Amino acid sequence: MKDKDMFLGTASKKDGKITIIPIPYEGACSAQRGTADGPKAIIRASLNLELYDDELDSDMSKMGIRTLQEIDPESSPEEMVDEIEAVIAKELLKDNFPVIIGGCHTVTIGAIKAMRKRFNNLSVLSLDAHADLKDKYDGIRLSHACVMARVNELCSSVTAGVRSLDKNEVQTIRNGENPVFFAREIVSKKDWHEKAISSLSENLYITIDLDVFDPSIMASTGTPEPGGMLWYEVLAFLKKVCKKKNVIGFDIVELKPRKDEFSCDFLAAKLVYKMIGYCKGK
Repeated sequence: MKDKDMFLGTASKKDGKITIIPIPYEGACSAQRGTADGPKAIIRASLNLELYDDELDSDMSKMGIRTLQEIDPESSPEEMVDEIEAVIAKELLKDNFPVIIGGCHTVTIGAIKAMRKRFNNLSVLSLDAHADLKDKYDGIRLSHACVMARVNELCSSVTAGVRSLDKNEVQTIRNGENPVFFAREIVSKKDWHEKAISSLSENLYITIDLDVFDPSIMASTGTPEPGGMLWYEVLAFLKKVCKKKNVIGFDIVELKPRKDEFSCDFLAAKLVYKMIGYCKGK
């Protein structure tokens, strides 16, 4: 694998315990196409990251970050979920820390299937503009619009940043036991942090759909929604979560890069790097 194909390029390691897994899959996306280009864009942007992080006073590249070959995207949603589950399971057997960069949000389901078999007391934290609680979308149960419906069949969850859903999803939230924090209730506030964190179990997987951010700083997604969260408020919450829970892996998905816009690719790459520091730099 060439340096340009690895997260952080020449600063990456061959034997690191933190494993970047690029999955350029968008076969279950329903809106604009282009998220298949997300992993390459994130890796390309990571080549321009400063390795020292002033907030954490740390160079996270020294923790040992390696990059796997891309998972072949030419599969059905079912085949893709199974393949992701197998790849994640293999990394967990080596006690590695998996970091998925997607691709559409469906990739999360495969990761959770593997995590559930390895860890007891597992929950999922999802940051997303959409509830993703539809049972089917366009007749597909593994659509990116159904991710949290499938996750909730496997373990408990908390979702934050939501500002787009249908009436059936509202009823699911009201009838369910998995808390959902709406963007209009939490943006620019911190009083919801403890309530959200207390609803999470000890072992935690985090999935971040980049459309949780406001389009003013993250317009490069397939389904942008106005009224989202901003950089420092997302970081403040994630840092607190990572301090209080045992984060066992995470994914960052739904980047739809644009030829004339680099800042969103860089934001995604920086978020991956920050999250590694929050999760593994304790």
